[in-house]
Amino acid sequence: MSNNFSEEVISLYERLDREAKAGGYNLNPDKDFTLGLVNGLYGNEQRYGYMSCPCRLAAGNRRDDLDIICPCDYRDLDLNQHGNCYCGLYVSSELINSNRKPSSIPERRDLRRKREVNLQEDTLAEGKPRINIWRCKVCGYLCAREEPPEKCPICKADKDRFEIFSLHIEL
Repeated sequence: MSNNFSEEVISLYERLDREAKAGGYNLNPDKDFTLGLVNGLYGNEQRYGYMSCPCRLAAGNRRDDLDIICPCDYRDLDLNQHGNCYCGLYVSSELINSNRKPSSIPERRDLRRKREVNLQEDTLAEGKPRINIWRCKVCGYLCAREEPPEKCPICKADKDRFEIFSLHIEL
């Protein structure tokens, strides 16, 4: 099946695979499935000018689609909780090592929008929204998100090497 994809799609697949590995991530090892997703990313890039997730409906407006430009805002939390991202392009090392296949997972996009509304309401009520800051204990890399990444993008330390740096920051 790999022969059915254009040179541009194969080249994009190879680039994404290199970038994923360099960042401590894994593309889905099912190459034909992954090439199908990459083909969708390539098509969306040609259509919209950016690689929106091929498994979600894009608005066609970069500002409205920022959260679903691949890699999407939900990838790391999906990997941590389910072993794969929503579309199955990225998979965790644990999923690969267990020989399990990626599975369907809940869509976070609508939940995030509801959470953002609640955050705005909390901000009005308390005056201070809160976000976790995670610190890699190996190299000091900091990131603000619900959970630490599977691997540190700088030193490749596993997520269990992260600690909460600050309980919250004031936005």
